[in-house]
Amino acid sequence: MTDLLPRVRRGPMLAVLLTGQAMAAMDGSIVSVAAQTIHEDLNAGGAAIQLIVSGYLLTTGVLLVTCARLGDVLGHRRVFLAGLAWFTLASALCGLAPTAATLVVARIAQAAGAALLIPQVFSLIQLHWDGAARHRAIGLYSMVLALGVALGQVVGGLAVGVSWRSAFLINLPVGALLLAIGTRVLPAAASDVRRPRLDLVGVAGLTAAMTTLIVPLIFLPPYAWAWLVLGVVLLAAFVRYEVNAPHPVLDMAALRPAGVKPGLAACWIVMGCYTVFLLTLTLHLQSGLGFSPIEAGLAFVPYALGFGALSLTWNRYHPRVQRLLPPAGPLAFAVCAATLVLTQHDGWRPFGAVPLLMVAGAGHAAGYSPLIARITTMVDTRLASAISALNTTGPLLASVTAVAGLGSVYFAAPTSADGLVRVVAALAVLLALGSACAARVVLRRPPRPTA
Repeated sequence: MTDLLPRVRRGPMLAVLLTGQAMAAMDGSIVSVAAQTIHEDLNAGGAAIQLIVSGYLLTTGVLLVTCARLGDVLGHRRVFLAGLAWFTLASALCGLAPTAATLVVARIAQAAGAALLIPQVFSLIQLHWDGAARHRAIGLYSMVLALGVALGQVVGGLAVGVSWRSAFLINLPVGALLLAIGTRVLPAAASDVRRPRLDLVGVAGLTAAMTTLIVPLIFLPPYAWAWLVLGVVLLAAFVRYEVNAPHPVLDMAALRPAGVKPGLAACWIVMGCYTVFLLTLTLHLQSGLGFSPIEAGLAFVPYALGFGALSLTWNRYHPRVQRLLPPAGPLAFAVCAATLVLTQHDGWRPFGAVPLLMVAGAGHAAGYSPLIARITTMVDTRLASAISALNTTGPLLASVTAVAGLGSVYFAAPTSADGLVRVVAALAVLLALGSACAARVVLRRPPRPTA
């Protein structure tokens, strides 16, 4: 077990880590709100806008696992600070971009910085927090992870009122402040730790597999199914190679403890469902009910409040209640989302919508925070980067897949209201599956002690 930090240093360290996480998460969605303004200001074509928005997701998705492993190779503190500096500099390039092509390149660079810093956050929490303190830290972490997309829409809507460039340039003072504080409060790695090497063959195989999987999900090229099949084959080959690799990029030992696989699957499902619910409801509020982008973003504030309230308090509940939260949460999310859509699709009535969104947000948090905290106790801390990689890459893949699949269901419907109903019906099935996966982890009987 890695030595835990003195309590006095935990607060500033966690603040730096989670603020960096929030910046990177928000910039994944903030451009969606500013896309029209960028199109007009830079005379950007449809292909350029798609690359500006989706290139960020593609790059982070491809690099997250490798960058998580770099934390083991070079030190989590060093990689986090390098990623933060890279992300801040790339944000400046985005904000000052004179052309659409320059902005595309700057966005890809920004995503690379995000991929460096994001997995180090969860790794450092696993390494330097334990017990109830870890539960509290993971509650805050999961809140930032889940709500970054929604906050990005709100901040993006506010920034567009000034200039789309301000959405990127705001990262400069924040990033500079985090770097100044981070160099003081983030712990240096022990000098006597034997570090693994980075397996370049594994990196190449993983990069090819992830690129082949994510490209068709984001850009929907011709023969997308063929791309996906090839991606699955390449990913299977990568997994088989990693099992016997002397310095694996993704240590498969992290998946061996009973309950880790269904637990991660449940976390991925609930995060993917959240992303597509947020997207399609926001689209319906704007196209179907006439909301402005900022009004649509603010409509999710009750969801954020419900998510935040449960994320910050679940670890204080009775242990039996804590065990019930992961399977009960996705079901509460599904019931409230379905009720919201069926009662509010033809007009937004806040007195009905607000409590439903709050309970849906709390259900989302119940299905993620306690479960990912439990998973960290099942796996040795030496595998922290592997769990971090799975915990960051899995939700991103689930979100991209859900948006690609259920987004097409939404757009194929005759009206936005019909599309939203169809999407939520599919989400109810997926969330029931997530609940079943979570139940396998938290409700199974402990093994009998051997004689």
